[in-house]
Amino acid sequence: MTDYKTQLLDRFNRREAKVGIVGMGYVGLPLAVEFARVGYQVIGLDVNADKVSRLNAGSSYIPDVPTDELRPLVESGHLRATTSYDDLRDCDAISICVPTPLRKTKDPDMSYVLAAADAVAQVCHPGLLVVLESTTYPGTTEEIIVPRLMSNGLEVGRNVFVAFSPERVDPGNQVYGVRNTPKVVGGVTPASVEVVTALYEPAVERVVPVSSTAAAEMVKLLENTFRAVNIGLVNEMAIMCRRLGVDVWEVIEAASSKPFGFMPFYPGPGLGGHCIPIDPHYLSWRLRALNYNARFIELASEINTQMPYFVIELVMNALNEDGKALRGSKIGVLGMAYKRDIDDVRESPALDVYHLLEEKGAEVSFSDPHVPSVRLPADRVAHSQPLTAEWLAAQDAVVIVTDHRAFDYDFILEHARLVVDTRNATKGHAGRARVVRL
Repeated sequence: MTDYKTQLLDRFNRREAKVGIVGMGYVGLPLAVEFARVGYQVIGLDVNADKVSRLNAGSSYIPDVPTDELRPLVESGHLRATTSYDDLRDCDAISICVPTPLRKTKDPDMSYVLAAADAVAQVCHPGLLVVLESTTYPGTTEEIIVPRLMSNGLEVGRNVFVAFSPERVDPGNQVYGVRNTPKVVGGVTPASVEVVTALYEPAVERVVPVSSTAAAEMVKLLENTFRAVNIGLVNEMAIMCRRLGVDVWEVIEAASSKPFGFMPFYPGPGLGGHCIPIDPHYLSWRLRALNYNARFIELASEINTQMPYFVIELVMNALNEDGKALRGSKIGVLGMAYKRDIDDVRESPALDVYHLLEEKGAEVSFSDPHVPSVRLPADRVAHSQPLTAEWLAAQDAVVIVTDHRAFDYDFILEHARLVVDTRNATKGHAGRARVVRL
C-alpha cells in the first residue's frame, strides 16, 4: 500500500512539490510568491485571462507584490499562471483562495468556493493536499470540500488530505506579510494537519495547528469580529462625544496612556475592505440556522453601516454654519479606497459617502492618488481629480474619507475653505480652512 502521507512530507521537505493556487488576487498572489521563493513549483490559476497574461509576463497588478520581486520567480520557472484546471492535475497541493462575498441579504455567497471545489474535484488524485483559505463559516471545509473529493472514491487522511488555513492578508501593511504572519492550520484528520503543516513551514515563520478545520475557520471570524465590534464601539463613542461636546480623538489618545487593559481603536466614516464588513456576517448567518442571534455582531454592523450617514450630517451642519445648503454645494471627497495607501475600493465607505452626497443634491467629485476611477450607480464612472489649489478652492467643502499619506494636508488646509475630517488626518497641520472633525 502506498504511503501517500510520507511521500507528500518528503516532497514538501525537499521543496520538490508542485503547488497550485486557485485565485490570483490579494490573497493568492502573495502566497504564490512566498511558495515560489522557497523553491516550490507554483501554478497560479485565475479565470481572468488578463491577470494570467500579466503574471506570465512577470508583471504584478497587486501593490503588495512588487514586479521586481515577481519577475525573477517567473523567469526562473518557479511561478507561472494558467486559466485551465487541467494544468493542476499533477500538483501535490492545491490551495483555494477565491472570494467569499455577501449577498445583499447578508447571506454568504458561496458560488466561488463551490465552483472551485467542483473543479478541483475533477483533477483530484491520490496523494493530493487540498487547502481552503477563503474566509467562510465554520463547517465549510467538511461540508463542501470533503464530500466532493470523497465522491471520487478517495479517503481523506489516507490517500487525500484536506485542511483549512485562514488567509490573514492585510493589504498595504508594510510590516506584516505572508511570511511573518503566523499561519493557522486545521485538518480534517491528524494526517491532514501533519501534511498541511509541512506545506507551509518552509514559507512562513510560524505555523499554528488547531484541532479541526472548524476551529481554524472560527479563528478568522473571531479576529475580524473582534475588530468589527470594537470599531462599532468607538464609532458610537464618537457620536456620543459629538453630542457631549467632547473631542473623541483626545479621549482615545488619553485612554491609550493606560499600559494595560485598553487597546485603541479609532472611529471613521464606516467599514470597508474584503474582511471586516463581511466576515462576521458569515458567523451570524451560521448561528441563525442554530436558532441563535449573534447580538454583538448585529449591533456593531448597525452602528458601522450608519457612519456614512453621520458623515453626511456633519457636512450638512458644517455648511449650515456657512449659510449654505448641501443641495447645490460642491463637495470634494478626498480618498476613495477603503483605507490609506491602497487602491482597493471594495466595500469602501467613501462610495457610500459619495452616493449619499449626490442623493442630497450636492455636486460631488473626488481626488485619490491610488484610485484613478470608480464605478457609480447607473453605470456611471467618476474619475479622480488632480489635487490642485484650484480644485480645492472651488469646493464648498472637502471631506477627508481616506487619509492617504500622499495627501499634503498643509496644502489642503491652505487652499480649501471648509474641511470635514473623518480620520483626524489634519491633526498637527495648519491652514486657513475651517476644520470639522468626526
